[in-house]
Amino acid sequence: MEKSRRRQQFAFSLLLSLWLPCCLAQTTPSNKATRTPTRAPTPSATLSPSPQTERLKVRLSGYPRKHNEGRVELFYKGEWGTICDDDFSIANANVLCRQLGFVSATGWTHSAKYGKGQGKIWLDNVLCSGGEKSIEFCKSRGWGNSDCTHDEDAGVVCKDERIPGFVDSNVIDAQVDENRIEEVRLRSVVAMSRKKLPITEGVVEVKYKDGWAQICDLGWTIKNTHVVCGMLGFPHERKVNKNFYKRLKKRAAEKVSRPKVNVSAGGRQTSKAKANSKSKQSSPGKRLYLDRQKNHFHIHSVECTGTEVHLAACPLEFSKRNATFTCEGGMAAVVSCMPGPLFMQNNGLKKKPKISSTVRLKGGARLGEGRVEVLKDNEWGTVCDDRWNLLSASIVCRELGFGSAKEALTGARMGQGIGPIYMNEVKCLGQEKSIWNCPFKNITSEDCQHTEDAAVRCNLPYMGFENSIRLTGGRTRYEGRVELLSSDSNGTQSWGLVCGETWSTKEAMVACRQLGLGYANQGLQETWYWDSSNVTDMIMSGVKCTGNEMSLSQCQHHKTVSCQKAAAKFAAGVICSDTASDLVLDAPLVQQTVYIEDRPLHMLYCAAEEDCLSKSAAKANWPYGHRRLLRFSSQIHNIGRADFKPKAGRHSWVWHACHGHYHSMDIFTHYDLMNANGTKVAEGHKASFCLEDSDCQEGVSKRYECANFGDQGITVGCWDLYRHDIDCQWIDITDVKPGNYIMQIVINPNNEVAESDFTNNAMKCNCKYDGHRIWLHNCHIGDAFSEEAERRFEKYPGQLNNQIN
Repeated sequence: MEKSRRRQQFAFSLLLSLWLPCCLAQTTPSNKATRTPTRAPTPSATLSPSPQTERLKVRLSGYPRKHNEGRVELFYKGEWGTICDDDFSIANANVLCRQLGFVSATGWTHSAKYGKGQGKIWLDNVLCSGGEKSIEFCKSRGWGNSDCTHDEDAGVVCKDERIPGFVDSNVIDAQVDENRIEEVRLRSVVAMSRKKLPITEGVVEVKYKDGWAQICDLGWTIKNTHVVCGMLGFPHERKVNKNFYKRLKKRAAEKVSRPKVNVSAGGRQTSKAKANSKSKQSSPGKRLYLDRQKNHFHIHSVECTGTEVHLAACPLEFSKRNATFTCEGGMAAVVSCMPGPLFMQNNGLKKKPKISSTVRLKGGARLGEGRVEVLKDNEWGTVCDDRWNLLSASIVCRELGFGSAKEALTGARMGQGIGPIYMNEVKCLGQEKSIWNCPFKNITSEDCQHTEDAAVRCNLPYMGFENSIRLTGGRTRYEGRVELLSSDSNGTQSWGLVCGETWSTKEAMVACRQLGLGYANQGLQETWYWDSSNVTDMIMSGVKCTGNEMSLSQCQHHKTVSCQKAAAKFAAGVICSDTASDLVLDAPLVQQTVYIEDRPLHMLYCAAEEDCLSKSAAKANWPYGHRRLLRFSSQIHNIGRADFKPKAGRHSWVWHACHGHYHSMDIFTHYDLMNANGTKVAEGHKASFCLEDSDCQEGVSKRYECANFGDQGITVGCWDLYRHDIDCQWIDITDVKPGNYIMQIVINPNNEVAESDFTNNAMKCNCKYDGHRIWLHNCHIGDAFSEEAERRFEKYPGQLNNQIN
């Protein structure tokens, strides 16, 4: 009891000794200050710096990451520390992102996604309302009071848009720790190679302070090269011809040690000699030699295993301050990388590397990113995100011809897939040739849903495509007229407009991809409503893209400009977006609900008015007789990351009095019946009678309802149901003879509205019609099957005769 009392007295006196000088130091002679009543501080503010003190410094750190994301680190009491992920929320992330100068947060991460920090864990159980000006004003356990480890370091992902007028960005240079490796590049010592992109061979340089530094090549292995190439977007490495670089270095050293100098009569070096000396110093060998002499070797030893996704994850030995040796007996590390097929310029290789045909990425806005899909038994399926990490993601990236993974994404961040989920708990070791070679668990129905689909973002080689395109006149950086950089016969470069004729969503997709701005929200043929004060001449017309190109220069276009409407207001424009919708049809429902109805003509006047019958109906003996209709229900889900909304605003919607509704799109769906050769024998179409949320997944609220001229659209996680018994939900097969056919349904057939994946908009079924009844078999989304399965499907529909009856 006595010991306890002594401890309490000691603790009290210690607190008093710490508190009293602090109070005295803050006290002023002002009588007002001494009369001002004091208030007991709240727990969250007990150790927080007051608003009058120096502004709290915040930075993003870790790897691999982009500039607008990373591990959150705070500078407090002269030391950098992290935040624990306990109770972390999007509100916390919003506060931190605004402190960093970004408009808002798009997400946050837990469990040290960007690597474990060092030093203090300054804050734990942080609870922000979202409106605070600084994280220091949020509730927490207090500064330095945490029960976490660095395995629980929190991170944020900020929207890549700066707060207007935010001068003091508060983004602290992440290179405070001189041994932190964030960026790596290859610098070619051969002038000709520097002009070609991508640069595949050169001296390895790491970002160091305000410049770049080399790595000593003593002990350098092919495993180190593999890691560096992966970071730079290359799937494979090549052996470097070291003798070539040694000869360069030796020649340069000899020339430097025995310089030939022309001396004038006055004993001074002539200007001609100076010029020769300067030109010699710019040779590859001399640059290599002189760089070595400057003691720029920041790293003296690298020991990668070859499975790392970043050089910073390898054991590194850094040079010590004021070190005297300069990689004695060695030289700057040089690596050579093998680009993937997409990035191979005409390099004369006889054997070109192949990319996987059993793995693909879907739903990504940019090249090298997307939902991971794998092929099994001729059908594509997805991968569950349980234990999904950078090692496994890197195997996928490399087998597709990219570098290592920059991000391993979970929670269907690239949209939900359809069909089977083939893999769970993938555990690649980092050396496998394919994800199929990695250990994984098979899926049971209880294990995973498509809300857990895994995705990746891969490292890509720098191609500089974004330097030859820009947007002008728009209100934000995500929109504007498309301008391209071109060169004339004299090599003079200038910017010009693209002609808006034939410009569509597919061309806009390529433009937004080239700009690095995500998906194409709209492709515009007229841009009269944007600022036209700096409009340039048109330099490209007749652009026609498949939608998969990396730049507009890879699309078809006129050799010489031919544009009927060459005025500025008819220039091509785009509106880009970070997210997009993705519509997909419920194929089993079509198969379950199909039937034939003979419908009297006197009940089809409205349908005829809306052009929902075949052409022969116009010659019928109205109102007598009937039409034979193939009827079915269709349920259209939005599994993307943005709501699907009609392209046209409500001011241009068309009212149909006959059915009593507005059409927000002329054609929302195509219905076709085709023979084995792909020729249409009957067709139908569906205008968007009423584009709305019929129902939604659990936890998702409806946002669109057509009643009372309401907004039309389909919310993410919801679906629009067109029942079999409503007008125009059919194909008029009155003139179709008995036989085997293919039934096809295509949503958003003209790609009028942007989607993240247009390839999954079509459904096909094998169809048998005996003149009285109809059967559908093998209904599937066209993109869900392999190309081989698609060819077999279309070529041999008759094989199903013995299976259907």
